[in-house]
Amino acid sequence: MPFWYSNSKLAWLLLPFSLLFWLISQIRRALFSINILSSYKSPKPVIIVGNLSVGGNGKTPVVVWLVEELQKQGFRVGVISRGYGSQSKTYPLLVTPETDPVQGGDEPVLIAKRTGVPVVISPNRQHAIELLLKTQDCDLIISDDGLQHYKLQRDIEIVVMDAERALGNGFVLPAGPLRELPSRLKRVDFVITNGGKNAYSDAIMTLVPHYAINLVTAEKRLLSEFTQGSAIAGIGNPQRFFTMLENLNIRLANTKAFQDHQHFEPQLLEKLAENQPLFMTEKDAVKCQAFAKENWWYVPVDAEIVEAEKQGQKLPQLWEKIRHLV
Repeated sequence: MPFWYSNSKLAWLLLPFSLLFWLISQIRRALFSINILSSYKSPKPVIIVGNLSVGGNGKTPVVVWLVEELQKQGFRVGVISRGYGSQSKTYPLLVTPETDPVQGGDEPVLIAKRTGVPVVISPNRQHAIELLLKTQDCDLIISDDGLQHYKLQRDIEIVVMDAERALGNGFVLPAGPLRELPSRLKRVDFVITNGGKNAYSDAIMTLVPHYAINLVTAEKRLLSEFTQGSAIAGIGNPQRFFTMLENLNIRLANTKAFQDHQHFEPQLLEKLAENQPLFMTEKDAVKCQAFAKENWWYVPVDAEIVEAEKQGQKLPQLWEKIRHLV
């Protein structure tokens, strides 16, 4: 909601509802902390990659980066996810690179394609972990989202935040974008800001594109070889994708922003780029593969994560804490 990121009177009108939302969430969390509501302890360490605010902040690139970094250190990693937007008839579901995104969800299928690790989705995280450990050998489990899912105990919490939008107006839902108050950040292990540095940064993530991949032929082409085209994006912050392409000197004749986790059908895209390249994100591409045209290209990005200057030792401490868990 645009008013979440401005000094809007509407936010103040909604503040009583935010107070109610905050009160309910605090009571629920307290009931978990004193064991009136039961929580599940996984037999393997769990790392949560989540956020404080609604909307896309860049969690999926962080999950991919974390999996790859842990694999380099010799760990066997599995991923669980709620599978937002999936329409599977049964849960938990083991997601593979060949899983239909309609059944498995766009982000879980993307993670499975990029990393090759087992991914299990279920609204019930305990059931997801049980299937994962029943069928796979894992040293560590990464939960894609779930910071507020206190029914699942966790060993490490990593928060991903859009550096520019940050915490918006600082209010919880519905007056603002937050699921919990900013003070929650004091209790997490690591904060990664996407696209720059702000007051909360432990590390800064830059999403780096190198090439485009054709959805039909799988041809890879350097982005420097393109000069123009059109672009779509069904992610949390579509403008970030469009700006990235424009900064690479690609002139965009048309852009179309869709809602996050958009379900695509051919008629939505057929008139956007008939005689020029149509660029899309990797997350969108997994949903468009079945009806793609030869001028459609997706742009994978690699997360480059470096420490923010104010800390200097947080990232080594994170790796050390993970090693002690296993």
